[in-house]
Amino acid sequence: MKLGIIRCMQTEDYCPGTTDFRLLSAREGAFQNISEPIELVGFTNCGGCPGKRAPLRARLLVEHGADAVAFASCIGKGTPIGYPCPFFRKMLELVKQELPEGAKVFEYTH
Repeated sequence: MKLGIIRCMQTEDYCPGTTDFRLLSAREGAFQNISEPIELVGFTNCGGCPGKRAPLRARLLVEHGADAVAFASCIGKGTPIGYPCPFFRKMLELVKQELPEGAKVFEYTH
């Protein structure tokens, strides 16, 4: 699987993504049941509130080889600042519409 990760732009100052990368490598969190090799092809942000650039970013990840997109946990779960994105569900819906049929979407990373 070739994976792209979309993170919250508001949490970039708090989190460099190291937990996402560590759990991806260790096959933990959202990746614990993935048996095939996982290659990270991109790590980008949502474009800022209200996340309307996320579908464009997802398309860009696909153009660079991703066949799966994960939302970093900062978006849906609010880690590390304890504030989930209020636009997450709409962003998720729009990203799913943007991805090719059969593309996998992870709603969190850890």
